[in-house]
Amino acid sequence: MAHLLGITSTTKTFRVAIVGVGLVGAELVKQLQALQPSPFRIVSLSSSKSLLYHPDGLSPSEDWKTELASSGRRPDLHFLLRELAALVKPGQEAVLVDNTSANEVAALYPSFLRLGVHVVTPNKKAFSAGLELYEQILGASLESGARFLNEATVGAGLPVISTLKDLVATGDKVRSLSVSVFLSPADSGGWEGWLSVCADADAERGAQVTKIEGVFSGTMSYIFNEFSTGKEGGPNFSSVVSVAREKGYTEPHPADDLNGADVARKLTILSRLIPSLRSALPDGYQFVSTKSLIPPALEGIESGDEFIRRLPEFDAQFDQLRADAIKEGKVLRYAGVVDVQNGVIKADLEKYPATHPFATALGGSDNIIMFHTERYGARPLVVQGAGAGAAVTAMGVMSDLLKLV
Repeated sequence: MAHLLGITSTTKTFRVAIVGVGLVGAELVKQLQALQPSPFRIVSLSSSKSLLYHPDGLSPSEDWKTELASSGRRPDLHFLLRELAALVKPGQEAVLVDNTSANEVAALYPSFLRLGVHVVTPNKKAFSAGLELYEQILGASLESGARFLNEATVGAGLPVISTLKDLVATGDKVRSLSVSVFLSPADSGGWEGWLSVCADADAERGAQVTKIEGVFSGTMSYIFNEFSTGKEGGPNFSSVVSVAREKGYTEPHPADDLNGADVARKLTILSRLIPSLRSALPDGYQFVSTKSLIPPALEGIESGDEFIRRLPEFDAQFDQLRADAIKEGKVLRYAGVVDVQNGVIKADLEKYPATHPFATALGGSDNIIMFHTERYGARPLVVQGAGAGAAVTAMGVMSDLLKLV
């Protein structure tokens, strides 16, 4: 409701450049066009091959993809940087929406922010890579007042990042000697920026986030919901992965999901929002303790088809893992854990009791994330729902755009 009131009362306009117009980008264009009244004006659309731009706003038709393809202009991030920066003035703001997964776009976030251009993105790269880039983003945001919003990097449209930010901002007891929390009273209730916090000073404030635990991958969720039900028998692991691929739940090469890197990136993003863990991964997600489910003999296979063809060779290993779990009355789930008290950040194949929410509450490719805090002690705060898909990811991006109003 607050966002709706903001839309109807704001006198500001937001010039929006959308980089990446695949499934998520196209859905975002659709959602922006449906928003009426709207303070947003799409001034640019760009794909990997072409770019449309008009400073006064485009009028994307039903056939905007054809218009983009025939524009005759190559994509140029530095052109967008200059043009968007020139659009920033009193009563008018500019926003870069990055729907890609490209490192080269992520590397330019500090430049856009420093020139006053907001950044909204589902791209995990900048927030899960080395700490140096992350700190550059934070510093540039503080310098100019432009905001970066990345709700859709974890859980698509689920309120995961915003929930964690609220838990921390309303009273995290920091138990390290001294840390830097990135909070500031930015416009519209934002809290990007620098704020040094001393542990002793926070010792009597509200809830401590002690652990975050969840099934963060829609792909892994589907695979183990089907493979490990807590009952004897069931489909082979390779057949479940093959069906998941056919349904579009996996990447074209399933190894890109089974290696656990996507979960490691999400854990890195969340850990950096917790004061005592902000610097725990200076080199990013690659240093998260991550269990790969790729059989060693299949490492390095370049073809997804070849990977699927050979995966049945290892079904017996996965069958044994399932049988061992059943003997204990448990199921297998690929989970991510951020254990704040013990300083552990890991992604692993875990066993959970058949009565655990990770065993009973999940369906399809759902994500489920549990926040254990002092306030939510005996019963953790739970966020659950679809954690992948163009519509919900675009919704997460859209919700971030609305936070700027």
